Amino acid sequence: MLPLIRAPFRRFLGFDVRTGILLLVGFGLVRVALVLHANVTGSYQLVSIVFVAVAVLPWVVLTHAGRRKIGIVRPSRGRWLLPGAIVGATMLLAVFAATTALWGRTVQNPFAYIARTYSQMPDSPSDADRLTFFVVYAVIGMLFSPIGEELLYRGIAHESLASQLGDRGAALVDAGAFAVTHLAHFGIVHVAGAWAFLPLPALLWVVAMFVSSLVFYAFRVLTGSVLGAIVAHAAFNLAMNVVIFYGVLA
Repeated sequence: MLPLIRAPFRRFLGFDVRTGILLLVGFGLVRVALVLHANVTGSYQLVSIVFVAVAVLPWVVLTHAGRRKIGIVRPSRGRWLLPGAIVGATMLLAVFAATTALWGRTVQNPFAYIARTYSQMPDSPSDADRLTFFVVYAVIGMLFSPIGEELLYRGIAHESLASQLGDRGAALVDAGAFAVTHLAHFGIVHVAGAWAFLPLPALLWVVAMFVSSLVFYAFRVLTGSVLGAIVAHAAFNLAMNVVIFYGVLA
């Protein structure tokens, strides 16, 4: 059997539950701390660096066989990529419709709160400025977090957990970790110079992130590649920027 992990890392890492939990908890804690800080400062550079680090992790610690194991392969059923993008975007629009119906454009709406963290956006932007900011945020949102998160949650962490929990158990655990870390983006909010927790909006948001995570995993399975999860996730983030720039901030 070909080795899955490069020799220098085999003493510390393996495709087992311990490694899966270590990766989820370690990345989660760092990500939560940096996102909460960024929500105050409006600067997400460090968050982006963490996503890049997670994205390159498989090439640093895994062999070619290890990368294939976590789904870094050409999709065997590429016909599912477009449906994955459509479903990803549709899920986001459904969450936006539900939260807007419940809380309007108040801070209890996750998209209204996230829009507040886009601190570099002018208060009354021209159409050209709006388009420029949208393109910048959309490109960042479609590259950094979908690639980094999917290679972690639906990739190396999932396969580590699945070695003992099975695919279904692993999918539930990594979906739970994915959902909880997103409380840093919304749920724990910084408003008027103070921190607060919004129980009901946070619950809806966490449930939405949990379900979205399971759907991303479903498209990894359907396409036979982690690319399926990345595409669905990227479309989700693209739709989020559409509703923020042309809905919330319009």
